[in-house]
This record gives sequence, C-alpha cells and structure tokens, in this order.
Amino acid sequence: MMAARVVLFYLLLSASAGLWGLLMLIIAPLMPYRWRYHMIVNWWCRCAVWLTRTIVGIRYEVIGRDNIPDQPGVVLSNHQSTWETFFLQQVFLPQTQLIKKELLYVPFFGWAFALARPIAIDRSNARDSLKQLSKEGGERLAEGSWILVFPEGTRVLPGQPAKFSRGGAALACTNMAPVVPVAHNAGEFWPKAGWGKRPGTVTVMIGPPIYPKGPDPRSIVEVNRQAESWVNEALESMRNPPADAGAPMSNATA
Repeated sequence: MMAARVVLFYLLLSASAGLWGLLMLIIAPLMPYRWRYHMIVNWWCRCAVWLTRTIVGIRYEVIGRDNIPDQPGVVLSNHQSTWETFFLQQVFLPQTQLIKKELLYVPFFGWAFALARPIAIDRSNARDSLKQLSKEGGERLAEGSWILVFPEGTRVLPGQPAKFSRGGAALACTNMAPVVPVAHNAGEFWPKAGWGKRPGTVTVMIGPPIYPKGPDPRSIVEVNRQAESWVNEALESMRNPPADAGAPMSNATA
C-alpha cells in the first residue's frame, strides 16, 4: 500500500513541477523579483510539502519560530533529504538558496527556477564557488533576502554528526548578517537514497540567531563553530529526548 502511495506521490510531484514550471516560464519574466520568487518557488514548494503530508504521511512540527530575527540573514541547516529543501522555503521569506547548477538543467521547473535567482554553483570548483557565494550572496542580503546554505555540502545519513564548511559563516560575517542554525530529522522519513518514504513527523528546530563580531577569519571560525555545535546538540536531543519533552518550546504542527 505504501509503495503505491510513493509512486502516486512522485507522479503528482513530477507532473506539478513540469506544468508549474512551464506556466512560470510564460508569465514569470513579466513580474518583479519578489512575485517571481513567491510564484515559482514558494508556492510550488508549499504544494510539494502538502503532497508529502497528504499522500505519504510525512508531517512536521517546528520548534523555535520565535528565534527568527527581523533582519534577513544566512540560514545554516543540516541536510538529510529533499524534504527540507521544499519546507524551508516557506519559513524564511523571501529566500535565495545555494544550489548546484545542475538543478537548473531540469526541464521546465529548473528553467523556471533560474528566474528566481538562486546562487547556482559548480561544486567541482571550490574556489570560484566561494567567490560566487560571497558576491551574489552579499547582493541578495543587501536586497533583503535570506540565504539558505546546507554547509555539509551533501545529504548526510541520520545519526551522523554535522560537519559544516565555512562558506555560509564567511558570507554572514562579511556582511555582518545574523546566522540562524536549523536542525531537523527529515532523513528518518525521506531517506537520501532510494525512493522509499516512511510516515511520521519531522521535527524542525530553529536556533537563536548568531551575530558575527566582525569579518575577520577568527569571527568566521567562531560563528561556524557555534552553528555547527548548536545543530549537533539539537540533533542529539531529537534522538534522545528528555523525559519532560512533552512541553514544546515554541512550535507549530501541520
């Protein structure tokens, strides 16, 4: 039964991405950037999260929404699955995401996604990628957009500690923007390998913002260390919840 639901989910997800991408290629170029972002990325990602919840039973709870500052900054999240790439789009708005450029080659949706101005990097060229993140990320922050970075660089299995590269922290420190650490356990329900899915509730934890003390290398190392440590502590708390975990800090469940 679950296998049939997963097949149906992927059929609907693929069809919606193709149709929505084709429609956006026609009308999005006529819109200002904020409207393009909301229509191309945010609205479709909401559809994807709804399909995930409705068809394969992956729900979510969010702890710490009140930690999100008014000033846009850099979101540093662990990366376990595809689910968080959809979900986090509807938490931090408007948003630019650091992605691998190959995603823009996906027919229709990838072409439309390019109109939302993601920071699309060539992961085989680390030096140029860092320069591109610094330049384009700084421009997006100045324009009032959040920057979503998965500093592990690739999806990591649940249970493994997060190890962050410093690119996202460097971007934040250079622009004196806050860093918001995010931890989740989506990989337990949407694994990084294979097509299988498991019903359940993803826990998303949003940490207190980390404010850089300066743009120097020491500040970058410290901000990155704080974000990585907070995420690992949050992941550990998800795996081993305290006895009084029934009292959530600040959450919204859907």
